[in-house]
Amino acid sequence: MNIKTPKKLIEVALPLDAINAAAAREKSIRHGHPSTLHLWWARRPLAAARAVIFAQMVNDPGYERHLGRGVNKEKAAVERERLFKIIEELVQWENTNNEEVLARAKAEIWKSWRETCELNKGHPEAVKLFNPEKLPGFHDPFAGGGALPLEAQRLGLESYASDLNPVAVTINKAMIEIPPKFAGRVPVGPEIAIDKGSKKRATRDAFEDWSGAQGLAEDVRRYGAWMREQAQQRIGHLYPQIEVTAEMIAERPDLAQYQGEKFTVIAWLWARTVKSPNPAFSHAEVPLAGTFILSSKAGKESYVEPVVDGDNYRFTVKVGTPAVGAKDGTKAAGRGANFRCVLSQTPISGDYIKEEGKAGRMGARLMAIVAEGPRGRFYIAPTSEHEVAPEHADPNWRPNGDIPTRMTGGNCTPYGMTTWGDLFTPRQLVALTTLSDLVQEAIPRVREDAIASGMIDDGLGLDQGGRGATAYAQAVGVYLSLSVDKATDYNSTLVTWSPTRDQAKTTFARQALPMVWDFAEINTFAGAAGDIAISIEGIVKAVPSTPRCQPGTVVQNDAQTQVISRDKVISTDPPYYDNIGYADLSDFFYVWLRRSLRPVFPNLYATLAVPKTDELVATPHRHGSKDKAEAFFLDGMTAAMHNLATQSHPGFPVTIYYAFKQSETKDEAGTSSTGWETFLAAVLKAGFALSGTWPMRTERESRAIGIGTNALASSIVLVCRPRASDALTISRREFIRELNATLPDALLDMTRGGINSPVAPVDLSQAIIGPGMEVFSKYSGVLEADGSRMSVRSALQLINRFIGEDDFDHDTQFCLAWFEQHGWAEGRYGDADVLARAKGTSVGGLSEAGVVESASGNLRLLKWAEMPRDWSPENDSRVPVWEALHQLIRALNQEGETAAGQLLARMPDKTAGITALTYRLYTLCERQGWAEEARAFNELQGAWTGIEQASQDAGHIGSQAALDI
Repeated sequence: MNIKTPKKLIEVALPLDAINAAAAREKSIRHGHPSTLHLWWARRPLAAARAVIFAQMVNDPGYERHLGRGVNKEKAAVERERLFKIIEELVQWENTNNEEVLARAKAEIWKSWRETCELNKGHPEAVKLFNPEKLPGFHDPFAGGGALPLEAQRLGLESYASDLNPVAVTINKAMIEIPPKFAGRVPVGPEIAIDKGSKKRATRDAFEDWSGAQGLAEDVRRYGAWMREQAQQRIGHLYPQIEVTAEMIAERPDLAQYQGEKFTVIAWLWARTVKSPNPAFSHAEVPLAGTFILSSKAGKESYVEPVVDGDNYRFTVKVGTPAVGAKDGTKAAGRGANFRCVLSQTPISGDYIKEEGKAGRMGARLMAIVAEGPRGRFYIAPTSEHEVAPEHADPNWRPNGDIPTRMTGGNCTPYGMTTWGDLFTPRQLVALTTLSDLVQEAIPRVREDAIASGMIDDGLGLDQGGRGATAYAQAVGVYLSLSVDKATDYNSTLVTWSPTRDQAKTTFARQALPMVWDFAEINTFAGAAGDIAISIEGIVKAVPSTPRCQPGTVVQNDAQTQVISRDKVISTDPPYYDNIGYADLSDFFYVWLRRSLRPVFPNLYATLAVPKTDELVATPHRHGSKDKAEAFFLDGMTAAMHNLATQSHPGFPVTIYYAFKQSETKDEAGTSSTGWETFLAAVLKAGFALSGTWPMRTERESRAIGIGTNALASSIVLVCRPRASDALTISRREFIRELNATLPDALLDMTRGGINSPVAPVDLSQAIIGPGMEVFSKYSGVLEADGSRMSVRSALQLINRFIGEDDFDHDTQFCLAWFEQHGWAEGRYGDADVLARAKGTSVGGLSEAGVVESASGNLRLLKWAEMPRDWSPENDSRVPVWEALHQLIRALNQEGETAAGQLLARMPDKTAGITALTYRLYTLCERQGWAEEARAFNELQGAWTGIEQASQDAGHIGSQAALDI
């Protein structure tokens, strides 16, 4: 079309450190975060989404150079730094709804848009595509948890979201479609009293105004409180309090202070049971308890102790140091579902348990009761009243539908829990159905109150685009339904109790439905997690944090066939190959949402289960084999990506997230895995060329390093533009030649900063993909020597070689090779001698250099902690980069950043080599799974800014290369 498209900031530079820091911090924020509306798996942090969309829409200050014009590089650098400052403010959680910060970001978006419109005003498509008075719309065709369309809306774009999954569609409607539609409305429900410190105030006085979605949120609170009150009146008898009696105190003197008092039960802790396989005890149902530990908090230790009396047993609760074996419950040694009979110690095999479960003979026995006391939670042994209370529960409905028999992460179906209704106790079913019924009762009440308050009723519901009393009532009903769904996550028999935190974990503590042997049944009226009031309050705090201005539109649609993307800005977060079975998992919630919301969204909830046939996830059990699943994913993702390549607005690149796991890098190809390769192949096959890749720390860090786990998973953000229609085909040799010309400078820029902050070692193997795949993807094909097309895997292998091809001195080359073979362990002297000769050095020279120790026919590398503290680089005639690096690590760990900086100032010629070697060693350790070894190198890079500053303060001016680090 010959459209002039300025390069965007995201195609040139980003302040990665600021984005990553904000994204990591956001993961710990719960109150008021839109993610608390409802669980969704693998959400993108709002900070990352906001930064990416902003940088995707704003022109790079040097864009005129990309259009073949002259440009002042210094001026462009200053402008780029100004844009970085905007992003650094924009990503802070505190600025999520800061109108002043958002206004500056929007102004930059408009400025760039008008510049682009001016460049194309003579183009025949200009009137349609480049209207300087109206920004293009935004679309995410894999909307999922809704972070991307939400942040596009926050940045002033009219936002469109689509997804095949009805649960995702509902979440997105609650985030971007409903709040703007009813913004500024005064609440219509009867006022209730809310706690304000030591006082209670009417909700009329709780807020200064009802701007934005405050009024809508307040009605959710008011009608939610009515729902909870009604539910407690109807089924509260199923949740009795626990009274401390004299009989209890006889066994537990520590309870004497509570004699005669009644306490609210937080949870009932149950163990599943099966008939004993021992013929002598076959009449007895014995517990399958994974642990008897109730609380492991210091000073509050509590545990269950079974008391056996002939062919019977009971549970008692003890306080203090747990008895031997309490940690393992009745679990037998070894992995899997292997237990022992508490009466006879007879082994209970997993196969036996499965047979009992499938035959419907698995039961449950109450082990302990968790109560809320005046000084925290405490544990009480079961009583007859609380053992029989659940028997009064008689549910009149239970969710239908089969749980998938195979699921990523495992599931509970082999044990007879095959339908969604099997995951709930009768008491849980009564509670959840009662609350679900009350949603339907609340909606007409809201409508009547809305009309009484003066709201016009057009008779149209949300599904018909209504904006009157009927639609408003249904909108409140949507959030009440989501609150019931949130409570469901805490009210199933797959909920476990955390002894370290004295609280329940959710059903989805991880992305699976694994079997749980001892489970926590929550009191839904206890005022704790799982209480409907807690779920409602979370939603009430989240709704006002949604944007207040631009409208949003959400529809159910297949990404492969949708036409919503036409001439829109696109940023999307597709499924990650086989990592998460979204449709299988979300059926758990769908069956409950459908019960409440089918009258509101009849088309969206028409099916009995979430659509699965067209879901773009490579699940072998669904497609018959791993190869067929991969082919399905590749074909489907290619079609979806091609849809984006042909429909996206030509003035902007498309940004695509791929959640990358470190465990995907452990092979000879470096950053490579079946999922990653297949995804990349789909993107390229669809007609996209990459103009950048950015590693972003968008996942929760549960550990500092976590090598070999997904704890440090990153997202790679692919920046794509449609490949030129006349793209050439080149040979493998030409491709390698272009890589040789491109990647060294790119690697230098990444490790030394350049126009960006330095890329962390953990992200380097991902970041280098960008410039490498930019070369690969701009051609229609790269031909191997035999004429076949080069695969994505082969291209990745060639790209990743560059991370380890730095030129080091001979001693350092030996140390690298030896470290890769032996780590810090000893090896044979003879082997070391052969390797040293091959590397152009000698064992004697290495000893003289102070990097190895040899004795008794063996040799090993010296660790940084063994390096001499009084080392002087000025007086050392042989200073390999290896020694300089490890002395610097020693100084950092033993004396701090200042001392390390002062040491660096004394060896300025080693700076570039130290930096390169740090990255090389980190990558090596990461691929080997050496977490502790990797830590030192990662920490050095993390402290590099402070070390460099201390070096300069010590008088080190250094070379330009050192200043650019």
